[in-house]
Amino acid sequence: MSLHENASEDTHEDGLRVRLVRVGVELVNAEGAQALSLREIARRAGVSHGAPRRYFPTHLDLLSAIARQGFAELAARVAEEDPEGAPARERIEVLARVYLDYADTRRGMYELMFRHDLLASGRLGLRETSLPLFAHLTGLVARVRPAADPAVLAGALWANLHGIAQLWHWGSLRLATGGDDPGPFLAAALDAHLGDAAR
Repeated sequence: MSLHENASEDTHEDGLRVRLVRVGVELVNAEGAQALSLREIARRAGVSHGAPRRYFPTHLDLLSAIARQGFAELAARVAEEDPEGAPARERIEVLARVYLDYADTRRGMYELMFRHDLLASGRLGLRETSLPLFAHLTGLVARVRPAADPAVLAGALWANLHGIAQLWHWGSLRLATGGDDPGPFLAAALDAHLGDAAR
């Protein structure tokens, strides 16, 4: 086999791997994480149901590759919306709003990104893909509350945001509080963790 043929085969292999992930992203965004069977992804990619295993040895590998795209998209949205010259607290609020909007508008992907079995498996370093965004949040928190442990405070704020996202989606916050807008919950969470913005 010539070097040219080898290069062509590698390009084909990479192209199919990318296509399987792209189809998975489209599928999870349209139908939710429960739709992500190997067979359905293969069918929509136009390959045999066994073909994905050539590139992703397990279902978890393919799901992790799809979830990595979600983390990349979320990070890109945060970077795009980040008002870099603004005070740190304002930047945290923007990050938090982007996070909650992502959870609302990319519900299937958001659920996939935080699936316990994917994160626990460590496939494709999925857990590590969220670390740059968390480090960004931690750095901003350190500027707002320099006397606090920034990683702990950022972790608590992130957990609070995740809880708001989940409980709002399930309808629990609406039911318990009668609220019809997640904005006040976000404002309360920011005040609780970062101090009252009005002061």
